[in-house]
Amino acid sequence: MNRQSIQKLEMFLAGLEQRLSDNREFFKKITVVYKSGTKDFPAHISLENGRIKFNFNGNTEILEIAWLAARLSKFAQSYESLLVTYEERGSTIFIEADNKNVRMRTRETEPEAQFKPHYETSQISSRDYLIKIGKADALLKEIGILSSDGKIKNDMIRKYNQIDHFVELISDMLKELSDSYESITVLDCGCGKSYLTFVLNYYIKEVLKKPCYFIGLDYSSAVVEASKKIANNLGYNNMEFKNTDIRSYKANREIHLVISLHACDTATDEAIALAVNNNIKTMVMVPCCHRELLNQYSYKPFEAVLKHGVLKARMADVLTDGMRALLLESLGYRVSIVEYISPLETPKNLMLKAEKTGSPVKRLLDEYRQLKGILKVEPALEKLIYMQ
Repeated sequence: MNRQSIQKLEMFLAGLEQRLSDNREFFKKITVVYKSGTKDFPAHISLENGRIKFNFNGNTEILEIAWLAARLSKFAQSYESLLVTYEERGSTIFIEADNKNVRMRTRETEPEAQFKPHYETSQISSRDYLIKIGKADALLKEIGILSSDGKIKNDMIRKYNQIDHFVELISDMLKELSDSYESITVLDCGCGKSYLTFVLNYYIKEVLKKPCYFIGLDYSSAVVEASKKIANNLGYNNMEFKNTDIRSYKANREIHLVISLHACDTATDEAIALAVNNNIKTMVMVPCCHRELLNQYSYKPFEAVLKHGVLKARMADVLTDGMRALLLESLGYRVSIVEYISPLETPKNLMLKAEKTGSPVKRLLDEYRQLKGILKVEPALEKLIYMQ
């Protein structure tokens, strides 16, 4: 290739080099095909431990990322043309160069498989799913929603509906965060098998096209190792999983959103307290069982009703989430509680969303304390939060 094309190629490759450096968590691979006459000479580039592994002509070199542009340009001098294909999660960049011109184009990565309605059940609704079969097949297969032939497993239809509806309910919150920050960091408390974490990772990076990072916490070393394996299989390098207690966790980076799905009893309070104590401004909680207040609260005017155990348990659920919401509002959060999924699927179907919007409100804190006195309860959340 002539000198003029080589100089222009170096400029394009320098930009690619910077992109790789900035987006290494999302990087997949680079393929280069040098051409001379009718012959192709392929080169393959991967990333290992923050350095480039460069395979070409039977040789392997380990290079710093900053050497990428110079190395590719030097080899190009001996060939008539080349095609560079740079792949990262969500997009692909092509650079074509010859003696006449150097061109670059980008396309959003779309899988070859297109969505086909391959189910025979009314349980898959006709709404527009955010995590689409076809585009998200690799993810959905890895987390067990789809079979190897791309069909929804019958016993996973409910799970698929749940995770997609979760994303739908918080999509506006995620879009607001993506407008406010260069990259979004999400902390999943009690992550379990991390289905939801992987789905949110996919949605933020490949649907919203926004850089993101995920941290999953769980006390079970087995599920942490399982989550690490799934992340590795998917190539989701922007994730880490820690075997730790929520109460002892200290973040080493800014967190923008805390989530917790079906954490039992006061584990939800621990997740909320982590967000409040670390000044994390947004949280989404889907509580599970509510045992704490069940044996604490009493209210004389309702004794004739609460003598029925099932009604007292249901009232405990309402009071627990209601007092969580009131305490958060008193601390300056805007709180909403919505129905997450149908109560026909599970009675534990409420989602609590909270965003820090202002300063503490003494009037609401007084209401909260008055309610505590009336019900004769001491909620765990108040004990866990560093109250001012």
